[in-house]
Amino acid sequence: MKRPIAYIAGTGRGLPATVFKNDQFGSIGIETTDEWIVERTGIKQRYIAMKESATDLAAAASRAAMEKAGVHAGELDIVVVGTASPDRLLPSAAVDLQAALGAGRAAAFDVGAACSGFIYGTTVAEGMIATGNADTALVVGVEKLSSIVDWTDRATCVLFGDGAGAAVLKRSKKDSTRGILSTFVRSDGTLGDLLCRPPVTTGHPLAQPQPGATMPQFVKMNGREVFKNAVRSMSEAATRALDAAKMTGADIDLMIPHQANIRIIEATAKHANISMEKVYQNVDRFGNTSAASVPIAFDEAIQKGVVGEGANVLLVAFGAGFTWGSMVVKL
Repeated sequence: MKRPIAYIAGTGRGLPATVFKNDQFGSIGIETTDEWIVERTGIKQRYIAMKESATDLAAAASRAAMEKAGVHAGELDIVVVGTASPDRLLPSAAVDLQAALGAGRAAAFDVGAACSGFIYGTTVAEGMIATGNADTALVVGVEKLSSIVDWTDRATCVLFGDGAGAAVLKRSKKDSTRGILSTFVRSDGTLGDLLCRPPVTTGHPLAQPQPGATMPQFVKMNGREVFKNAVRSMSEAATRALDAAKMTGADIDLMIPHQANIRIIEATAKHANISMEKVYQNVDRFGNTSAASVPIAFDEAIQKGVVGEGANVLLVAFGAGFTWGSMVVKL
């Protein structure tokens, strides 16, 4: 087992004020029921950002994580944001967050790995700490998926929610066993069309859009194929992170999977030989918050005392791309 290079000094989450429950879909013209959604996904409600921006959510999560870590904005060397639904495409969500926090000396950039964004971002931050380019990093997963979901498409709109989760990473002390014990990331772009947001184009680059013309902008998904590949990739990710940490499922105190679908979570736990009693679930209350999913669940598990100092935690996620990743962390 390698000596940890970085450890997680604090976590936090930021959530919108509005909760949208399954039985409210009828009010917007979606023909579905609470029973239908719960049976297929395990989701009972989700948070929707009616007034908050993605930056608002990211800043709230970041401030909570920084407070727990005892870190102020001026100490941050890098700010890494994983998101698929930023407030704007240019500049990056990370520099908007940097400005909101007043982290004037930090380098800030985004990581585009969809639901795996937090694990990808944390892996990048750990690498920058390892090379001496940073001592303190802020990694955030944030989504305002309500802004890119087709609210007339029952197959997708019932799945997603908004929110943010954050973690502060600091350089580990030489004699410490606390920190990130292993990481694993992979991708397969040949599966990109299974879950995507179609490109927005106007045809010829100099052409003006025709009056009344519409451009594709909403998430599209092949649910059956996404499910099959998600189970495969999450299972591989769990195995690879455990092997790299020289552990088995029996050594893990808690697994925190991407909260996309209860059936995917159950299949991943079974493959990793981890009892569902040691798997953290909040998909019923948050839905799929993409890059925010794992850090929100991680922060909630720590806050509730489900895991504490010395615990071995397995984080695992998959996302559009396809991307998938995992890490083992000792708290």
